[in-house]
Amino acid sequence: MEIILIIALIAVFSAMVYGVLSIQRTIQARPSDTGALVNPAPAIDVAALVASVRSAVEAEMRKTAQETLQATSQQSAEFFAAQSATLEGKTRSMLAPFEEQIKGLSVSVNTLQTTYSQEQGAISQLATQITTLQSTTTTLTNSLKSPTARGSWGENQLRNVIQLAGMESYCDYTEQFTGGEGESDQRPDVVVRLPNGAMIAIDSKAPLSAYLRMQDATDVPTKEIELKNHAKLMRDHMKKLSDKKYWNQFSQSPDFVVMFIPGEGFVSDAMRSDPSLLDDAMKNRVLVASPVNLLALLFAVAKGWQAHSIAEHAKEVAALGTELYERVGTVLGFVGTMGRNLSTVTTAYNEMVGSLEGRMLVTLRKFRDLKVVQGEEIDTLKSIDVQTRSLTAPEIIPELDS
Repeated sequence: MEIILIIALIAVFSAMVYGVLSIQRTIQARPSDTGALVNPAPAIDVAALVASVRSAVEAEMRKTAQETLQATSQQSAEFFAAQSATLEGKTRSMLAPFEEQIKGLSVSVNTLQTTYSQEQGAISQLATQITTLQSTTTTLTNSLKSPTARGSWGENQLRNVIQLAGMESYCDYTEQFTGGEGESDQRPDVVVRLPNGAMIAIDSKAPLSAYLRMQDATDVPTKEIELKNHAKLMRDHMKKLSDKKYWNQFSQSPDFVVMFIPGEGFVSDAMRSDPSLLDDAMKNRVLVASPVNLLALLFAVAKGWQAHSIAEHAKEVAALGTELYERVGTVLGFVGTMGRNLSTVTTAYNEMVGSLEGRMLVTLRKFRDLKVVQGEEIDTLKSIDVQTRSLTAPEIIPELDS
């Protein structure tokens, strides 16, 4: 539109210049009325007129261009603002899911970081405990290399199992017991007494030297060899225990001896290397017992002692029950007597209330009617309607009848 306006101004300017020039030529060529030529009119300063018109046109063009530029700038600003708002809205709508995912990812990362910190502390503590356990295991392994230390450790394990089974309350056990006189003294580590007077011998002198060498070995063939040696030593010890025949030294004793091995792994590894070890031990009347198996055996013995104790005190318990039954019957007799007395008291009370209401209070109210006395009216007495409950226990019926 601005371009059309500029073109129109140029056309107007051209028309004005053309009109001025035409008027000037006409004036110069027209004759006077007398037939003589008159003096020509002053010439029009076309250059000045053109300059003036040009200035006006240029000013108008500058004004129009300035207005056009301002309008264009404003429209451009509004257009770009609208486009920017639209683009920003679209960008936000596009980035909204990513923003939610980033927030969720941030929460997950924070949670993982917290969990990692906690687990790192737990891992550090676990590593410390593992280090301590390794140190303790190494110390124990070095200590078990001594036969004396192995014997003491086995006896301590045996004592712990007996205490865990609660055998102190139900049976007697004797450490380092020496049997009867014979070719050689028989020394089981523990003799467990049964309720019927029988005894079970337990020996905890288990050979572990080959097993410890197997654990120290680094190659598989050496480990297998030492494991076979461990099973052989255990078999030899089993035969020695069978030859001692502990069951012949005690009357009514079971025909077996318990060979206590103070570790589950010692037993399982030996039987894995020598599968027939357990069968041969049972044939030789030797019960190979790990801590778990011995604990189960001692639990059974403890239950036997408990049943024996209950049977021994059965007569005493029966006497106490009879005495308690008789005493309860006596107390119930006293209760019945008290109930009868309460019924008598209630009847006497009700009779007294009836006499007061029917005779004494009638006379007292006449004093009030005659205005002899003034004051509040005497309250009416109420009789007691609650009756005591009779006892029907068969234990006290004869006493009540008497």
